[in-house]
Amino acid sequence: MLDFIGQCWYKSAFSVKALTKGDSELNKAELVEHVAGSVDLSKADATRAVDAVIEGITTTLKNRDQVSLVGFGTFLTKERAAREGRNPQTGETIQIAAATVPAFKPGKGLKDIVNAKS
Repeated sequence: MLDFIGQCWYKSAFSVKALTKGDSELNKAELVEHVAGSVDLSKADATRAVDAVIEGITTTLKNRDQVSLVGFGTFLTKERAAREGRNPQTGETIQIAAATVPAFKPGKGLKDIVNAKS
């Protein structure tokens, strides 16, 4: 199952430029359509598959673990230190709390595809 999901994500590239739509962004509904067509699933099954992938990634990141999809990339969390900032409206100095933030590190395969000359 994980291999199937990885292949779908590798081919679909969630939240990146859609290959067939020029410079428009690929949204979740379009991703579901692409997955359904690529692996011959109904839209309902493809929706459940995409939702399961997103839920799995989200749950894993919430537990501070990482998700690696070979050739696509790694979803992980990073710690952001507390820092001083400025309120852009007033210029007042404010303290910004430390936070754990989600991050994505693209894999070599994805980098190669994105950087390939058409």
